[in-house]
Amino acid sequence: MITTYRVLAYIICALVAVQAAAHAWASAGLSAYIFAGGAIDLSAPPAIPEFLGIMVHGMNGMYVIPLVAIALLVVAFLAKTPKAVPLAVTVVVLVALQITLGMLSHSVTFLALLHGLNALLLFGTALVAARTVGRSAASAPAVGTATAASVRG
Repeated sequence: MITTYRVLAYIICALVAVQAAAHAWASAGLSAYIFAGGAIDLSAPPAIPEFLGIMVHGMNGMYVIPLVAIALLVVAFLAKTPKAVPLAVTVVVLVALQITLGMLSHSVTFLALLHGLNALLLFGTALVAARTVGRSAASAPAVGTATAASVRG
């Protein structure tokens, strides 16, 4: 379970990186489209390939990342290692906050700044979760093995 926990936490890091890349790709394509004289019509998306970045950002952020975060929380309870559950709960809370900020930033654009900052916090927390739980499991002696201190008496 510890390995599964670590893998899920690293997957969240990778998915947050995909979010940033997809949004940057979409923003660059939209900017180039507008600077070239294109206009945005709300009834139809612009005919640019970079628009796919907006779709990836939305689907990944609304469906994939929350599912992986919930799976991380379930596995945290099964892993039974120190800090696994609190870190997984923090990841789930940050994901919920991220979705909320993303949705609200469509009407209150200032919240997009917090959305970007929270993405960094989410990435960092998921990374700490993967590294902390992996380290604590690797440094703990296996059950039934003797340590140097216990052999010496």
